Amino acid sequence: MNSAIPTATALPGWTHIYSGKVRDLYVPSPEQTVEAPSLGSPFAGRDDVVLVVASDRISAFDHVLASEIPDKGRILTGLSLWWFEQLNVPNHLVATTVEDGVPAQVAGRAMVCKKLQMFPIECISRGYLTGSGLLEYRTSQTVCSLPLPAGLSDGSRLEEAIFTPSAKAEVGEHDENISYETMVETVGADAASALRNLTLEIYSRAEEIARDRGIILADTKVEFGTDPATGIITLGDEVLTPDSSRFWDAELWAPGKAQPSFDKQFVRDWLASPESGWDRSSDTAPPALPVEIVERTRARYVEAFERLTGATFV
Repeated sequence: MNSAIPTATALPGWTHIYSGKVRDLYVPSPEQTVEAPSLGSPFAGRDDVVLVVASDRISAFDHVLASEIPDKGRILTGLSLWWFEQLNVPNHLVATTVEDGVPAQVAGRAMVCKKLQMFPIECISRGYLTGSGLLEYRTSQTVCSLPLPAGLSDGSRLEEAIFTPSAKAEVGEHDENISYETMVETVGADAASALRNLTLEIYSRAEEIARDRGIILADTKVEFGTDPATGIITLGDEVLTPDSSRFWDAELWAPGKAQPSFDKQFVRDWLASPESGWDRSSDTAPPALPVEIVERTRARYVEAFERLTGATFV
C-alpha cells in the first residue's frame, strides 16, 4: 500500500497498538492515571480486552485515501452492533457505551472486545456469483475449487450458499482464495468444519433478514477467534457491514451485469474514470475525492444502515 495511514487518536487510559485501513486498535494502559483518575479506563491493567475504533477512512485499490467519508465509522459500528443482536452466535463484545467504559472521544464508533486468538482465515460465504469468485468461475467453472453449474453470469444466484475461505494477507496485500482442503491443513479439520458451519449459518440468517428488507446479501466475510477463557470459537471484528459484505437492492437485481451495491462503488468508479486523472498502475497516491463523491458515498452507507435496521441514522 502506498498511502500512509493517519496517526490514531490519543485516548486517555488506552495505548494504541495498531492501525489498519479503517480500524485502530488499543489496549488498556497498565495503570489508572493517579493525577486524574477520571481520565483513566475501568479496564486499566487488563490484558484480555482490546478497544476497536472504526475511523472514517476509506480505502480503494489497496490505497487508504486522503479523503474520509463522514460518519462512516459510526455507521459500520452501529450496523455491526445491530447484527450481533440478530445472530445467535457467540461474539466478542464486552462494552459498547461510555457508561461501560468506551472512551467518550470515540463513542458511537468503538467497541471494547474480548481479545481472541484469531484464526488466520477470512471466512466467506457466497450466495451469488460475483467478484473474485466470478473471475475464477470464468476460467475453471469453480470457486475456491468448488465446481459450479455451467451458464452462470455476473450476479447469478447460486442453488445454495457456498463457503469459500481465503488466507489473510498483510495490510496492503490481497487475501488469497484457498480451497477448503488447504484451510484444513492450516487450522485443523475440527476447526475448519466449525468455521464453515458458523459462516454458512450467519449467511443464511442474515440473507433472510436482508431479503425481508428488500436487500440482497450477495456475499459476506466474517472472522473468528478462540476465546482463551472458554475455548469457544467466537465471532470477532465487524460483521455484515458494507465494508465486509456485498449488499444489492433487490428491485434492481439483474443477472448478467455488475449490480449497484451499498458500499464504496462511487469511489472506485470515480478513481477508475478519466476524470480522476489517476493512473492506477503508478506508484502515486490517489487524488482527493470530489465533494459530490464523498456525499454520495456517505448517503449510500446511511441508506444501507437505515434499510437494514429500520432506524434513522442520527
